[in-house]
This record gives sequence, C-alpha cells and structure tokens, in this order.
Amino acid sequence: MELGQGIKKLGFGLMRLPQTDGKIDVEQVKVMVDKFLEAGFTYFDTAWAYPGSEVAIRQALIERYPREKFQLATKLAAWINCKTRNEAIGQFKQSLNQTGAGYIDYYLLHNLGEGRTHFFEDFGLWDWAFEQKAKGLIKHVGFSFHSTPEELEEILTKHPEAEFVQLQINYADWENPAIQSRACYEVARRHGKPITIMEPVKGGMLATPPQEVVELLKQAEPESSVASWAIRFAANLEGVITVLSGMSNVAQMEDNLSYMKTFTHLTPTQEATLKQAQEIIQKYPIIPCTTCNYCAKVCPQNIGISGSFAAMNMLTLYGDMKLARHQEGWLVGGHGKAHANECIQCGQCEDVCPQHIPIRDNLEKIAETFGL
Repeated sequence: MELGQGIKKLGFGLMRLPQTDGKIDVEQVKVMVDKFLEAGFTYFDTAWAYPGSEVAIRQALIERYPREKFQLATKLAAWINCKTRNEAIGQFKQSLNQTGAGYIDYYLLHNLGEGRTHFFEDFGLWDWAFEQKAKGLIKHVGFSFHSTPEELEEILTKHPEAEFVQLQINYADWENPAIQSRACYEVARRHGKPITIMEPVKGGMLATPPQEVVELLKQAEPESSVASWAIRFAANLEGVITVLSGMSNVAQMEDNLSYMKTFTHLTPTQEATLKQAQEIIQKYPIIPCTTCNYCAKVCPQNIGISGSFAAMNMLTLYGDMKLARHQEGWLVGGHGKAHANECIQCGQCEDVCPQHIPIRDNLEKIAETFGL
C-alpha cells in the first residue's frame, strides 16, 4: 500500500492507554479498538518504549482482526540504554515479537533531535531500516522529532530517503518559541515529506485549557468538546497523513469519532476562533510538559517531574492552590515518586526533554511555591 493511502485523519495513539490497578485494561482497549475500526479508522501508533503498549495492542487488535484491516506504527529508540548496534536492532525484533504483527507498516526512528540523533547515525540504523523494508518487514520508514526547525532541516537534507516525519503540532505550540510547531511543519513541507502529528491536544492540556479559552470555544460551538478544536486544527493542515490522539478511555474515543468521521476542513470562522484561543493561551506562562516522561527514565532521584509540572500548571491556569496541592500529592507522592525539593540538579532530565524545558529551575520554583 502506498504511503498514506486509505488512512483517515484520526490515528489511535497508544501511549496513554486506560489502566486498572496499574495495568493496561486490555478489555477496555478492545472496546476502543472495535469502535475505532467500525468507524472506518485504521492507524494505530505504539512504541517499544511505551510500557505494555505493544503487548496490549497485540491482544486487542492483532489477534482479533485480519492484518490487512489496519496499519501499525511503532518505533526504535536507539538512545535508550543502547551501547551497541545489536542492542538497538534488538528493539525491532522485540517489537515484532510483542506485537505479533509480522511486519510494521510505519516504522519510526524515535525522537531524533539534540544528543539523541547521533545514535541512529553511529549504529547505521538508516541503512538498516531500509534493508528491513526490502525484506518486507517494514512498509514505510520515517522518524519522530522533537527539536528545532534548523535541526529538522539538517536531518531531512542528510536523509532525503525518509518517507515521512512525525511532529508535535497543536494550536498552542504553533508559534511557541520552545516548540516551534509551525516552523517545523514548514520545513517538512518544503522537503515534501508527509506528516503524522503527535500531541495535538498537548498531553491533554488542550482538553482543559484556561477558562477564558473554554468559554470562547463553547460560545462558538456549544455542542463541540473543547478537545475537538485541537484535533481539528491539526487535521486541517495540508500534507498530514493522520493526527494521533492518545485516547485513554471509551468516552474520549467516542468523542473523537463523533466529529472526525465527517471532518473535511475548518471554516474561516472556526479558524478565526482558534486564532483567538492561541492569543489567549500565549498570555499564560505554563510549563510545556507533554507527560512523555523521558525525564523520569533518567532521574536518579525518581522525582515525579511531570506530575509536579501538571500541578504547577493547574495552579497557573486555575489559581486554585488546594486543588493544585491535591494534584501534586496524588501525581507525585501517590505514585511513589520523590517530590520536587529532592532534585540534586544533575541535569540529566534536561538532556532528554523533547520540549527543552528548564526542568531544574522549574522544580526549584515548584518546591518553593508548594512549600515542599
């Protein structure tokens, strides 16, 4: 199948699957998979680095449907604990084993940018990936990217063979100087690369934006969910294969399907409304964390970094200290994590953060704000 052929503009992101008692709820995932396929959508996105996700999608999808009925994307993160080429390649073999898919439709070299890019070069993984394509084990080779437009330009110039690129794009980050969604999108378009979009709802933050934004969007379309505006913004862009939504429950799935089944494009009035929303959000100094938790994988103190940031953002957006303290207690201490005041300022977290967040400074501020 040609790249992008037959794929609708909503993809099922499998990073934040529903959980029960700390484990992925496969039965709930089955219900979500069934609804997704019944509505005519077919693109599923997982990764070796998403704990339990590849196994869960094997049980919920691959063992229950003919292989030709869906497209599966997964990823190779050569920068996670890989000291040799064989260790990196081992991730692909493990993905094939865990998914039981036989082949991968869209295989991504995962999270290129900054100090992570060189691993893929050092281990010769570009040539290797296309060798797997020649063998039929991979249908399309691309990469996901979290860094500057300048570095994206460099990678695409060096590797014109890349068939597609996965970018973080949402209306809040479109002009965000830390993320530069628009600039990265424009680089990919200049190189003629189809795009898959991740973080369209910014890790859920655009489902619950500032109240001023909620009121604006609800006034414009009372019947539409706030999150739907974020998905539609991304799906409206030219050159997009699909927009990945990290759905965590059946209700989110049903909401996304309700408007994406018939989505074609935004009207000029809708575009103007989103422009107003962007202007409102830009006034708030929120921490641009998407809860990818790459920082948590390298933190020697086991600090609940993303949970701390979520609590601080809640305080910034809603001004409710009681609610924010409760959030911090649950997301950090309640999940067995160390609090912000236990940071030793080593900086390892900042080396792997896709959002370029000054994590240490923010943790220090959080510790002071919450009196930790």
